[in-house]
Parts: sequence; C-alpha cells; structure tokens
Amino acid sequence: MQTTAKQDFIGHDAAAESGGINLLARPTAKTGLVGWLTTVDHKKIGIMYGLAAIFFLLVGGLEALLIRIQLAFPNSTFLSAEAYNQVFTMHGTTMIFLAVMPLGAAFFNYMVPLQIGARDVAFPRLNSFSLWTFLAGAILINTSWFLPGAHAPNIGWFGYANLTSTQYSPGLGTDFWILGLQILGVASVAAALNFIVTIINMRAPGMTMMRLPVFTWMTLFTSFLIILAFPAITIALAELMFDRMFGTNFFEVDAGGQPILWQHLFWIFGHPEVYILILPAMGIISEVLPTFSRKPLFGYPIIVFSGAVIGLLGFAVWSHHMFTTGMGKIATAAFALATMAIAVPTGVKIFNWIGTLWGGKIITRTPMLYALGFIWMFMIGGFTGIMHAAAPANAQQQDSYFVVAHFHYVLIGGSLFALFSGLYYWLPKMSGRIASEGIGKLGFWSTFAGFNIAFFPMHFLGLNGMPRRIYTYDANMDWNLWNLVSTIGALILGVGVAIVTLHLLYTALRGRRCGGDPWDGRTLEWSLPSPPPEHNFDHLPKVRSRDYFWYQKHHPEMKEPVTEQDREEAAHGIHMPDQSWYPLVASIGLMIGAYGLIYLAQPWGIFAAIGGGVVLFAGVYLWSVEGPGGYHVHPGEEADRHHH
Repeated sequence: MQTTAKQDFIGHDAAAESGGINLLARPTAKTGLVGWLTTVDHKKIGIMYGLAAIFFLLVGGLEALLIRIQLAFPNSTFLSAEAYNQVFTMHGTTMIFLAVMPLGAAFFNYMVPLQIGARDVAFPRLNSFSLWTFLAGAILINTSWFLPGAHAPNIGWFGYANLTSTQYSPGLGTDFWILGLQILGVASVAAALNFIVTIINMRAPGMTMMRLPVFTWMTLFTSFLIILAFPAITIALAELMFDRMFGTNFFEVDAGGQPILWQHLFWIFGHPEVYILILPAMGIISEVLPTFSRKPLFGYPIIVFSGAVIGLLGFAVWSHHMFTTGMGKIATAAFALATMAIAVPTGVKIFNWIGTLWGGKIITRTPMLYALGFIWMFMIGGFTGIMHAAAPANAQQQDSYFVVAHFHYVLIGGSLFALFSGLYYWLPKMSGRIASEGIGKLGFWSTFAGFNIAFFPMHFLGLNGMPRRIYTYDANMDWNLWNLVSTIGALILGVGVAIVTLHLLYTALRGRRCGGDPWDGRTLEWSLPSPPPEHNFDHLPKVRSRDYFWYQKHHPEMKEPVTEQDREEAAHGIHMPDQSWYPLVASIGLMIGAYGLIYLAQPWGIFAAIGGGVVLFAGVYLWSVEGPGGYHVHPGEEADRHHH
C-alpha cells in the first residue's frame, strides 16, 4: 500500500493512464478461456457470478414482460393458459435463484476477501465448484424449455403439492425444477460454508469482529441462513422427487400423504430465503451511505446486532404464509406476533441509515441515488408486510395482487436497487473504470419511475379482488385501467434495466479510467489498485480501527511499518494456488447425473445417471488428491511467475 491516500490515488491514476487494465484481461498462470474455466481466484469467480446473474436478470425480466403484456388487456390471447403458467413459474424461479442470489454471491466473492485483508477465500477450489454447480443448475432448469419430451415447469416457483403430483403435472417440467433446485442448493451451501470459514479464520491481523465492514457481517449472517434454511427445502424436494419417480406418498392424499407438509417445509426455507436476498442488500447500503454522506455509519454495533436478530427471527415467522390454511387461532396469533416483531430490527436499521444521512455532506452520485431509492421503496414494502402480519387483513389480501405488489417492493425496490447501487459503487474497483453520471442517473430515474408505475397500482388491483396467477380476466371486473398502467410501467422498467445493463458493460470495457480510491472510501478494498492484483495485498494490512483505510488517510503518521515477515514474504514471493479443472469436472458430472434421473424412463437415462455419478466422484477424488502445486507472485512483478 502507498504511504498516503494522496499518493495512492495519484499513483493508481498514473498507472491507469499508462494503459489501464481490462476487467476481463487480468493475467493468471493460465490465460484466455482456459484461465477462466480453471480459475480459483475469488475475483474472477465473482466476475463470472455477476455476469451470469445479470444475464439471468434479463431473462427473468423478459419473462416478466411477457406476463404483463398478457395482462395488459382483458380476455387477451397473447399467451395460452399453459404458456402463462410456465412463464410465471420460470420468472419467479429465475429471479430468486438465478439473478438476485448469485448477484449477491458475486459481491461476496469479490469483496469479502478484500474487505477483511485476505488473499483469497479459505477454500478456493470449493469456491470454483460452487460457481460451476450454480451454472449447472441454471442450465438444467432452463433447458426444460426446449428438450424433447419436456416443458418448462408450470407449478409456480413455490411448487405447492398437489399441483406437483404426476396426476396434475404429468410432463418432465417439474422434474427439471426439482433437480435444478437441488443442484443450486449444493452450490449455495458450499459457498456459504466457505464464506463462514473465510470470515472467521482469515481476517487480517487486528481485524476483530467488531471492526468488520457491515457488508462482511451481512455476508456472514446470510451464509448461516443458507446452511440452516436449505436443508428444509432439500428434504421437501427429495420427498417430492421420490413421490414422482419412485412411487412414494409423502404428498399423495389418497395414500395418506399431506400436501400441507410441503407448505411447512417450503416456507421454513422460503421465509429465511427472503432475508438471504435482503441482508446482502442491507450490507451494501451500509457501505454506500457513509461513503457518500462523508461521515461514519451511525450506530454500527446496533446495525450489526439488528442484522443478527433479523436472521434469527426469520426462522420464526414462516407460517404467516399459511394464515388461510386453517392452522388454528393459537398458531396464527403466535406467527402474527412474531411477524410484527421482526419489523423492529428492520426499523432500527432504517433509523440508523437516516441517522447516517442526518448532518452529513450528502453527495448524490449514482450509487447514492440507488441507495436512497432502496430506503424509500423498501419502507413501502415493509409497511405492506406489516399489514400482512395482521391475520384478518391477511385473509383479504392472501393470493391477491396486493401480495405481488408487496414482495416486488421488497425484492426489486429493495434487493435489486441495492445491488445496482453496489454495481455502480464497486465497478471502479473491479474494472479500473468509472461510470458516466449522466447515463447512470438516466438509468436510475427510468428504473425508479418504471418500477413504481408498474407495481404501485397492483395494491389497488389486489384490494379490488384481482387474484394472483390468473392468466386472463373479464372486461367487467374493473381491473382494466390499472393492469394497463402496470404494463406501461413494466415496459419503462424494462427500458431502465436495459440502460443500466448496457451502461455497466460499456463502463467495464470502455469507461473513463479512475484510480484505486475514486469515492474516497473507508474500507480496505479501496486501499488497492483498481482492479486489484492477483494476490490482493502486497503486505497484509495490520488493522487498528474500524474503517481503517479512512483512518490511515487522515492519520498517515500512524501507518503500520513494514515488518521483517513482510520483507521475507516479498523476497520469496507470495504463494498462489494452482488452477484446477476438477471443480468444473465434478459440476458437469452432477449435471449429467441429474439429466439421467429426469430421463430415467428412457433407455439411456440409467446410463447417464450412473455415468454422471462416476464423473462427479472422479472429479471430487482427483480434486482431493491433487498436489499442493501453486506458484509465487512477486509484488510489482506479477508476470514473473515461478512454477513448482
């Protein structure tokens, strides 16, 4: 690290002016396509997660536009009932599991090691495996659109029994959904375990837990939620798979099964999943607001503690999704009270964010606009959530468009706006290039206006009796106007998201070059060049306070001296792990085996299932016996690598 913040900024700009570094061209031991396929570098893995998530965000958005075009006018025949069911099932599945979750994972991968002063995650090859396994699950689900004998799943993203039985879903679409989600669960749990070990064990010297950036804290809480919540849906999916493929009767009423069992298992996962999607967003907001308010985060310990309480209470409220299933007064009252209680730590966070803004020197750059938009729209989603907590009101709103409005305000106005804020905030760090403010603000106002025009009228539609998941409606239902307004808003939102996506990609490849600290940041990632070198830190930082980089910039005389250990490491080079094909091989085996199980009735299905299992086992075995290998990088001489 440079001696002062000023030298840091000027030095990085000088390097940028002399040629800059392309987001997709950082050299490693193996370069080109092979380098990306075999990488174990957390930064490259984060970039690939992000690119895949943005691609699936556009796919899910296209599916949403098809839904809105169908509903723009009464008695529309744009989509058939069957096609509509497939589109809305894939829209929900894609947005939750293939867009918002992996976009959060992209930031986890890229930023957490930089924020804690580490060279990489604890298990680099496991990290690579989680990326390729995520892509395997995503490909599996989406190939159901066009493979022979298959169709896209048409059961809703929640897959309620007994819609998923072979009687009501006789095709293979539901099987693709079951196996795809199981594979995505493997990827999520592998990544979560990795981040927990990384954050607890690999912090830089002096980086105590209460000096961690809030985004890293939220990553830790999210990872615990994943490993505690995903077993429930794994059990539910396994039972459903056995019902469909092997003739068991977990959810078959005629044979004594209980469809409501699925709802309990699914929502024990499904409600913590909401916080798996929103906690990373809250972490991003807690990084952006102090930077652009020019003051420290207000109430840091309280924000951290409220994140933990949100995660804990998230497991105690699942049955508020089931108030109309006849659980009884005591259960309904208990879950209603717990649902109201979870609003308290959320409100505490909002109070602290407003406290951060209060009296600050607010700079309305693009990341800040998205952060402020997040606070406003997440509050609207939270208010309607509190309305759902009251069981009598819930009985009226259940399965109506009021609920659709509520969760889109939370997951688009909340999660997605925060993720866009994070993209604009950290893209200079990832690419060495900074976005144009004019186009950035055009994208923000387009998405903000389009989102509110699309989803606010759904509150009126829901209270006026329009149910969810209907593919058409009659002209005399008094829903015509607001459905048309909603569709116009969705089209504006689509244009806004297209502007944001193209702007971000253009910036990454051709944007104006910037130094390592363009925002005058607080946390350790801003102490590095942009983009960071392969080894991250020339010398691991010795952290002496929260927001240590900010502290160093204002007290350069307090900078830690280079130690003898640092000099010794620099003389011998920094050891970097070798790249590996085996995580990719193991993920491919998992995908082949899943295809085999889906097509078990075909002559080749059993061979594909067994063959995929063999490839998976071989990949994991060879990965486990692969030698330590690796190579050394000398700071400032990255191209000079000494292989073992």
